[in-house]
Amino acid sequence: MRLMNTLRRICVYCGSSPGNDPAFMAAARQFGHHLAENGIGLVYGGGSTGLMGMLAQAVCEKGGEVLGVIPEFLKQRELLFKGAHEVIVTRDMHERKRIMFERADAFVALPGGIGTLEELVEQLSWAITPSRFCSPTSMATGSRCSPSLPRWRRAGLSTVRARSNTKCATP
Repeated sequence: MRLMNTLRRICVYCGSSPGNDPAFMAAARQFGHHLAENGIGLVYGGGSTGLMGMLAQAVCEKGGEVLGVIPEFLKQRELLFKGAHEVIVTRDMHERKRIMFERADAFVALPGGIGTLEELVEQLSWAITPSRFCSPTSMATGSRCSPSLPRWRRAGLSTVRARSNTKCATP
């Protein structure tokens, strides 16, 4: 079992649009700066628009490492971020999610749409599956995000850990 001593890379799921609140873009920028300033690399969806693009740009501004993972069919739609240190182009979303999971030590969700929610839910399901390595997963919901998850929204930032009967390495 892989033990987590330090966070080398965090996978961030977030929207390819700026969202409906300017605070979302500011939070993405601030989080990107925070990652780079702490020597933590970013694994994300590879786009250059919206929160995704702001996050990647912010990491690069502070000299951080960016790994973009994007399916071939989204390269044009989400405008591939050219400043990434590494870009992996996948055949489909399933391969994208698997690679993002394999290349990150922890997972965070910023505001986004149904795609962000779907990626987060799949990550959470992997985290409670005993045959998989269990990584810390957090969801930063903001004040007007994820109305279908009101409990998490009220908490602002929640950490989800695997069930106690699974064998997981957590910090």
